Amino acid sequence: MNFAIPVGTSFVRRDVVTKEQTVGHFVPGMPEVYGTLMLILHMETAAADAIQPYLPEGWVSVGIEVNVTHLAATPVGATVTSKAVVTAVGERDVTFAVEAHDGVDLIGSGTHRRAPVEVARLMKRVAAKVGKT
Repeated sequence: MNFAIPVGTSFVRRDVVTKEQTVGHFVPGMPEVYGTLMLILHMETAAADAIQPYLPEGWVSVGIEVNVTHLAATPVGATVTSKAVVTAVGERDVTFAVEAHDGVDLIGSGTHRRAPVEVARLMKRVAAKVGKT
């Protein structure tokens, strides 16, 4: 597959941390600080948004690998800025450098890989699993 995605393509997204995005929301007794799962979700979304304009109609990208370190806690109300930059484009996947900042600290960094997929083809394979799991 060749989607002509340029190395260096990037996307930045900003999200205000809500109580529903905290680890305490998902795990009773844990602190109400920005959860790692949300950090990764926002990094993945930034990566997907970076390359979506290069994909044909009916295609999206799906996450296939995440290697992220959550470096600092972030309180409710802070704005998290997540950035994804394309570092390599392979035959079947795209690699990104990802990072997030909360206005005070670098709160996360790492790498992420995504694979472009045709939605109709993917959903046909998923439908074949229905009733078999």
